[in-house]
Amino acid sequence: MKKIVFVLFCLLACLANVQAQQVTKTAHKKGVKTDVVTTGSMTIRKPSYICISTDNDRDQLIMDGTKFTMTMGGKKHVTDSKKNAQFATFHAVLEAVINGRPIPAGEDLTVATKGSEQTITITPTGKKRRQMFTSFVLVVDAKTSAFHQLRMNDRSGGYTEYTFK
Repeated sequence: MKKIVFVLFCLLACLANVQAQQVTKTAHKKGVKTDVVTTGSMTIRKPSYICISTDNDRDQLIMDGTKFTMTMGGKKHVTDSKKNAQFATFHAVLEAVINGRPIPAGEDLTVATKGSEQTITITPTGKKRRQMFTSFVLVVDAKTSAFHQLRMNDRSGGYTEYTFK
């Protein structure tokens, strides 16, 4: 009986650090009239795990520690923020937001607060030709740090935008 109570306690402790939200993904490509819109979910596990999954798990954006895995259109991209400067600030911001810590200062980062929302814009510096994205824009609740929107602008003028409910 003590073992069962202990296992249940551990399970509840783990679940207390898990948050889930519904998400709508909009993929916009420059020169294409119609955006592709899919739905799914986002799961957060403190201290540093986020999984945004849409289109019945066909498209995923995962941050697991410093490792980022993005699967879109059947193509899988993996990087580590320790080795990829473009994702270093993105990782630091996401980890701060999900853990309710202040946003770290950075030369490629701006933070603006308007009403109850905080908009964090990351514009990576460095070799532009090798970067997948020209900027990341994250909008969160200024008090609760709940995600409202994440937009990743790509080099071709398109973007992928996640809206959270």
